[in-house]
Amino acid sequence: MCIVGPSGCGKTTLLRLLAGLISPDQGEVRLNGQLLREPCSDIGLVFQKANLMPWRSVFDNILLPLQVQNTPKVQANERVEQALTMVGLSDFAAAYPRELSGGMQQRVALARALVHEPRILLLDEPFGALDALARERLNLELLQLWRASRKTVVMVTHNIQEAVFLADRVLVLSQRPGQVTAAIPINLPRPRELSLVYDNNFSALAYQVRQAIQ
Repeated sequence: MCIVGPSGCGKTTLLRLLAGLISPDQGEVRLNGQLLREPCSDIGLVFQKANLMPWRSVFDNILLPLQVQNTPKVQANERVEQALTMVGLSDFAAAYPRELSGGMQQRVALARALVHEPRILLLDEPFGALDALARERLNLELLQLWRASRKTVVMVTHNIQEAVFLADRVLVLSQRPGQVTAAIPINLPRPRELSLVYDNNFSALAYQVRQAIQ
């Protein structure tokens, strides 16, 4: 599912609520029927910036959540290697963030969010700072990861085409105070390729989302 809406309408705030990083003023957030009061290992979160530790290698950046959880070393190392393979960075395990492109840094951040095997993945416009070609490549990689894991994914984006290309459903938020004004099903076939953006059905759905935002 993707969440779109005008700037400042509360998209990132909603994602932080879902992640347990902040508490709602009213109502409650539940995960599998349990009240969510703080971050938990069932939820992985990727921010707009990769937020990698510059003094740690790619391997050690991905390892960090498992170290916090006191995961046994052998098991932790195996999971990191699996995560590196998933995002196609096995050859860069010993590299440092300064040696990576922006797209590669975001792939490290994605691997770090996946390494503890969360059931839900939250993405806060992770590809927004990338050029168009890098963004397209990472969209395809994200779809491949989703096909392999079938995790629940909730993504905030300002890019309408990206939302329609990735999602099964697009939620549209209004201007502040942000409210859900539309929930648009995206009934496009999977697997999806970049050529889909030239399809008439894709264009019609993108137009529908744009009209809902306005």
